[in-house]
Amino acid sequence: MTRAQAIAHAEQCFASGAFRERLARRVAMPTESQNPARAGDLAAYLHEELQPAFESMGFACRTLAHPKAKAPFLYAERIEDAALPTVLGYGHGDVIRGLDAEWHEGLSPWALTASQGRWYGRGIADNKGQHTVNMEALRMVLETRGKLGFNAKYLVEMGEETGSPGLREVCEANRERFAADLLIASDGPRLRAERPTVFLGARGGLNFDMTIEAREGGHHSGNWGGLLSNPGIQLAHAIACIVSPTGQIRIPEWVPAELPASVRRVLADCEVDGGADGPTIDPGWGEPGLTPAEQVYGWCSFEVLAFKTGNPETPVNAIPPRARAHCQLRFVVGVDPDGLLPALRRHLDRHGFPMVQLSLTRENMFKATRLDPDDPWVHWTVASLEKTSGKKPAILPNLGGSLPNDIFTEVLGLRTIWVPHSYPSCSQHAPNEHLPPELLEEGLKLMTGLYWDLGAGPVPATSRAAS
Repeated sequence: MTRAQAIAHAEQCFASGAFRERLARRVAMPTESQNPARAGDLAAYLHEELQPAFESMGFACRTLAHPKAKAPFLYAERIEDAALPTVLGYGHGDVIRGLDAEWHEGLSPWALTASQGRWYGRGIADNKGQHTVNMEALRMVLETRGKLGFNAKYLVEMGEETGSPGLREVCEANRERFAADLLIASDGPRLRAERPTVFLGARGGLNFDMTIEAREGGHHSGNWGGLLSNPGIQLAHAIACIVSPTGQIRIPEWVPAELPASVRRVLADCEVDGGADGPTIDPGWGEPGLTPAEQVYGWCSFEVLAFKTGNPETPVNAIPPRARAHCQLRFVVGVDPDGLLPALRRHLDRHGFPMVQLSLTRENMFKATRLDPDDPWVHWTVASLEKTSGKKPAILPNLGGSLPNDIFTEVLGLRTIWVPHSYPSCSQHAPNEHLPPELLEEGLKLMTGLYWDLGAGPVPATSRAAS
């Protein structure tokens, strides 16, 4: 049996409707991890849907738990020979809230629906569609070759959308069990819908609040205007000292010393484009001298996600007593994550804003990670994807967003390569989440070819970290 036959088998699986049927069953399970009422659905997704699928492919499965996690973890492994390469896969079966009432007429978050050349359903892009592609690609190789030709391990969590509580602790407790040569997983979007993409890590993410509590209660703006400080004005100026009017970060500790040459090289042919449904990029925004791809995949960005002072819905003629901004910093490798808030504190104090209080929000901080684009495994992966698709894949040093990738790199000591099967305008986390079916079909063929090549060899040499 040959590589071409395995990919043809993947094409037939997709054309027959078998892939869609399996994915539709998973989309129909309302696995909202932010909704306490869905605890039973989270467990059922693992035990009634994914575990039987893994076991049918000869994987041994076990449930792992941690008190921090709202749901268990599923671990599956198929060990064919200890001397063979070992790959860890990862996915998450939880989804963001369905927002049922906000979907277009005729669509539901809990039903895979075809409309106008797209497949709609909550989780189809994030992450049910993506881990279904990878699991079915493993099946295609097994059914064609009769074996994988490598050792496969897979970890599925049900809390990624709430910050992956317990994931770090489970990985720390199972370092030896999860030992592998590298992680290959799928999440996030491609650079563009039609271009296969790999990304090698993720930007870090820090969410925090900036607050000014000036006094108890509001005071009449006519009687006290000009005498009492206005927290809204003060906080606006505090934010203005952090970032320029065009979005350039003004805190030196919040940006890397330089953009590495290897990062510039792989981003040179990457064009950021959200497609017909994506927003138009604002020219001149961000760090001067960087291309849009370098801004998103090589640099840091500061955002004010929400700002409140007074009562915006029903304003009154009173000086508000407080103001609060919910802020976020996305940062890359080369920035010290432990020094971010201390640097902000020093910066605000120097600029005359000691009254601004800083506090971390409930979101976990993700650390920045990036595998060297020159790593042999990167070249090997890109060659496999190009052989299957006939297209030159985009190489992104890291995802623009944040993932718990630092757990795999720091705790398990793994190289990490992500092959996304989504695209920027998929409405992930919003109503009407969708994907073009041809993107899923191409993803299935790409991963079938990749897993085939893993078992056919040769592959790069790797020193495995087992502890």
